[in-house]
Amino acid sequence: MILKAVTKTRVYQDIVTQFKDLIADGKLRPGDQLPSERELSETFQVSRASVREAIRTLESMGFIETRQGEGTYIAPSVETLLASVTSALDHRRDFFLQVFEARKTLEPAIAALAAERASPDLVEQLETILTDQARQVAEGETGVDADTRFHAALAEAAENRVLLRLNEAIMDSLRETRERSLQTDGRPARSLAGHRQILAAIREQDPESARKAMLHHLETIEHNVLQLPAEAAGTLARPHSSPKLSPGSTVHLSGRLSPHSTEEERA
Repeated sequence: MILKAVTKTRVYQDIVTQFKDLIADGKLRPGDQLPSERELSETFQVSRASVREAIRTLESMGFIETRQGEGTYIAPSVETLLASVTSALDHRRDFFLQVFEARKTLEPAIAALAAERASPDLVEQLETILTDQARQVAEGETGVDADTRFHAALAEAAENRVLLRLNEAIMDSLRETRERSLQTDGRPARSLAGHRQILAAIREQDPESARKAMLHHLETIEHNVLQLPAEAAGTLARPHSSPKLSPGSTVHLSGRLSPHSTEEERA
């Protein structure tokens, strides 16, 4: 593995990026143990504080886990697996087809649960988000921030932590695509209309209507992003390949990680 010099950014962010790339490429696998904080500090040529911040960030993102008294390991989490697949298939049509298939499986269920479980406060939050989206659209903006917040709030309303984290992982991988999709003529207004139909079903506590409204909303987005004919909805292109993940052992990162290229934050 060839290591690259770190660009002049916040030091810990470059460390995070290097680890994410190694995980995505399958060079670090679930179950692999990372070197000690001291060894990583020496390898990256940065302060131990920067290494600790990177480890905290990777752990919060679900890429690694710290086991008390044992060490730090690559986590066998859904987020890690999804990130690996995402990196391997990024910018490919089949990747987006798979993501939309996942969204059409996941988000209608989230909408149905939200219709059953959403508290009055969360319904009010959804209404506020759509008011903000309507203002953005009226001012000629894409409304992507409000669009993202609406889907995130729905996942929260479903009151299922696993669904929430899965939804977050998928949404993070689609930020650029969502922005591009909403730049299409008429697309922001159609997105807002779809959201209003979903919210109406949630207000009525009608899970089936919420499920159908979300599915229709996602199919509309899919056709827009991929320019699919209606009859192609639901057709899934298989990936060319994906990295195989298997439990590993303690890994030796010499020659895999790049030292930081500036003196910033070194101690």
